[in-house]
Amino acid sequence: MFRITARTVLELGSELISSDIIAFYELIKNGFDARSKTGVEVRFDIPLSRGSYQRLAKEVSSGGNLVELKKLIISALAPRASAAAVDGFREAIEAAENSEDLQDRLAEAQARYNTIVVADTGSGMSLDDLERSFLVIGTPSRKREVEAALRRGEREVPYLGEKGIGRLSAMRLGERLRVETARVEDSRLNFLEIDWQAFADIDAMLDQIPVSPTVGPHKPSPTWSGTSIIISNLSENWTESRVREMAEYDFARLTDPFADPGERPRIAIFWNGERKAIPIMPSALLSAAHARVEGCYSVVDGSPTLTCTIEALDLGFAHPKEREVITLSVEDLQSAMIGRDRHIEDSALRSVGPFSFEAHWYNRRRLSRVDAIGEQRAVRELQEKWSGIMLFRDRFRVFPYGEDEDDWLELDRRALRRSGYTLNKTQFIGRVSISRTANPMLVDQTNREGLRITPEQQVFLEVIRYAVQDRLGAFMRDVERQYKNQKVDLSDAQAQVTRLEDRAKSAIRRLKRLTPPEGDEAIEDLQQTLFEFTEFAARARQRIAEVEQESRQMIDMAGVGLMVEVVAHELARASENALKALDRLRSKDVPDSLRPQFRTLQAELKSVSKRVRILDPMSVSGRQRTEVFALDELIRDTIEAHEAQFDRHNIRVFPDLPDRPVRVRAVKGMIVQILENLISNSTYWLDMRADREPRFKPEIRITLESGPPTITFEDNGRGISPDNREQVFKAFFSLKDTRRRRGLGLFIAREAAQHNGGTLTLAESINPETGRLHRFILELPEGAQL
Repeated sequence: MFRITARTVLELGSELISSDIIAFYELIKNGFDARSKTGVEVRFDIPLSRGSYQRLAKEVSSGGNLVELKKLIISALAPRASAAAVDGFREAIEAAENSEDLQDRLAEAQARYNTIVVADTGSGMSLDDLERSFLVIGTPSRKREVEAALRRGEREVPYLGEKGIGRLSAMRLGERLRVETARVEDSRLNFLEIDWQAFADIDAMLDQIPVSPTVGPHKPSPTWSGTSIIISNLSENWTESRVREMAEYDFARLTDPFADPGERPRIAIFWNGERKAIPIMPSALLSAAHARVEGCYSVVDGSPTLTCTIEALDLGFAHPKEREVITLSVEDLQSAMIGRDRHIEDSALRSVGPFSFEAHWYNRRRLSRVDAIGEQRAVRELQEKWSGIMLFRDRFRVFPYGEDEDDWLELDRRALRRSGYTLNKTQFIGRVSISRTANPMLVDQTNREGLRITPEQQVFLEVIRYAVQDRLGAFMRDVERQYKNQKVDLSDAQAQVTRLEDRAKSAIRRLKRLTPPEGDEAIEDLQQTLFEFTEFAARARQRIAEVEQESRQMIDMAGVGLMVEVVAHELARASENALKALDRLRSKDVPDSLRPQFRTLQAELKSVSKRVRILDPMSVSGRQRTEVFALDELIRDTIEAHEAQFDRHNIRVFPDLPDRPVRVRAVKGMIVQILENLISNSTYWLDMRADREPRFKPEIRITLESGPPTITFEDNGRGISPDNREQVFKAFFSLKDTRRRRGLGLFIAREAAQHNGGTLTLAESINPETGRLHRFILELPEGAQL
C-alpha cells in the first residue's frame, strides 16, 4: 500500500494551481457549485501593505523608542481596512513589551490580519461534510453526479468542478486557511483551520498532520447558510492597483463577457471595503468590427454539421457589406478536418459534441471613434483589452485560451508566413462555447492549463482554425480581389516547389551511392528528367515574373505555380519510390535482382516524362497562344499521362470519345489546366471514399460531345454538397485537409474556361446514392469547333 508524505500536498498544490487567477477561479467555482444565492464575493482586507511592513520591520529591527515605533506602525495602518483587522492589528502592536516583542508581534499581525476572503451564500458544509468531503483530496462525490448527468443526457451540468482538488487553490494564495461554514439545518458555524507550513516537514507523513473541524459560535441568523474561505499569511504583495487591474482584466474575463450582463454569474471584488468594478464588454465594440465569423457545430442523429456565417463589413476600401454562409456535412468534415492520412478516427467528429463560436476581426489601424465608447484612442485601448479568442465551458473560462501569450489557434504563427490580411490573435475578440454535458470528451488538463490532448480536442481545434484561419481569411481576400483587384501571393506555392525539387535532388544523390554500375542508365534518365523539369520550373517562374503586372495575373501566376507543384510532386515521389525499392535490396548480393526494380523505375520516369510533355502547352511559348487541336486527342493524351497514377490509386477510367476527331480553336494550355485540376481533385476524393469503404471501386468517366464541344467529367467519389455548388469555384475555398488545402484550382479552371469563351459548371443533378453532386461540365462556345 502506498503511503503519502505530508509535503506531497504542497507539491500537488503548486503543480495543479499555476497562477493566482486560477486559484481564485477554482474557489469561485466552488461557490457557484454550492448554489450560492447571491453570487460570490472576494474581499481583500489589507490593513498594512507588504511594502509598508518591510519598511517598518527594518525600523523596528534597528532599535529606537518603543512608544514612537508603535505610533509609527499604527499610523501606517490603512483606515479603510475592516475595523476588526485594524483593531486587532493595533491591539497586537500596543501589547508589545519591548523591541524584540514588537518585531515578533508585527510579523504575526501582518500574517494574521491581512486576509483574502472568498464567500458565498450557498448550501454550506456540515461538520461531517468538512470531515468526509473537504478534507478528502480527490473526493469522488461530484464526479459521480456529473457522470450520472452525462449518462442521463442532461443539458445542464450539476457541478462546474469535479476533480476534488480545487481546495488546494487556497494554498497558492496564503500559508493559512480558515473555513467558516454552515448548512441551513445547522445552528452553529463549523470551523476548519489549516496551516500549510506544517506540511513542509520532509519527514512527516500525511496522516501525521493533525487537521480536524470544530464547532464554532451561533450562525448570523437561523436560516443562514454559506461558506467563507479565509486566507491569511498571504504569499503575494496585494495592492489596490493590482486588485483593480485584476478586476478590469482577469475577473472581467472569468465568465462569458458576451452574455447578457443580467444573466452573468455575479462576482464582486472588494478592496478594504470598497467595491472594484468588473467591467462589461460594450456591445458597441463588437459592432465596430471590420469582419466576423460565427459558427455552429452540431451533431444531429450522430451526423455532424458545421455552419459558418462570414461577414466582411469594412475592409478599408469601397465594397458592399458581403455575407457568406457555408455548410459542411459529415463528408466535408471528414476531408477538411481529418483528411486522407487518418491520424484521427472519423468517430471523433461525433464524439466531440456540439459547440458554437464567434470571432470579430479588427483592423486596428482603422479603428475610429465610436459614440458609445469615445475617441479613436479609447476604442483601440478597449479592443486591445478584450482581444483574444476565449474558451468558455458552461459560461466559465477555460484557461489559458485567449491570454496575451497564448496562440492556441496558431494565428500569429500562420500570419508570419502570409502577406495581405495577417490574422493576428490581437486583432480578434471572440469566444468559443462548450459544455461539460454536451462535450464530455473536452476535459481540462489537471493543472487547468488547457484541454487534454485527445482526438476530440484535435477535431475541435481544427474546426475553429478552419473557420477563423481559412474561411474568414479566404473570404476577406476574395472580397478584396473582387473590389480592389488584389494580386495573389504565391510565395507559399513557390516555396513548396523548391522543397519538392530539393527532395528529388536528394533522392538522386542517395540513389547514386546505393546503385551498382549497371544501374547508371536509369540514374541518368532520372537526372535528365529532373533537368527537364528544372528548366520547366525556371520558365514557369520567369513567366510568373512577366505576368505579375498583367490583368490576368490570377490565372497565369496561380495556374503555372500549381502545375509546377504537381510535376515537382510526381518527380519527387517517383525518385523516392525508386530509392525505397533499392534500399530493400541493399543486403542482397544478386545483381540480377535489381533488374525488375529498374524496370519499375523506368516506368515511373516515363510517367513523369509524359506529365512534363502534356504540360508543355503551359510553357512560356504556348501559354496564351490560341491554336487548332483535336480535343479528343488531348483527352487521350491526358489520360495516358496519368496511367501510372490511376494504377497506383486503383482508379478505372472510362473515356467516351467520338470516333471522329473534334477539332477546336482554343488555348490548349488552359484546357490542359482544366483537365489536370479535375483529375487531381477527383483522385483526392476517390481516395477519401476508398479509404473509408474497403469494397469501393473508384471510377472516372470522361465524355466528349460536339456541337458545341462539351466535356463531361464525373467520378463516383465523395461528391460535393449542393450547398457548395458555387462555393467550390471561389478563390481559396477548399475542403481538403490542411496539408493539401489551396483553394485556387477550380477558380483558375473556371477562369480558364471563360477566357476561351466557355463555361465550367457543376451540374445540379444529384447522385441518388450519395445525395451530392459529382458531374463537372466544360462547354466551349459553338464557334470554337472547326
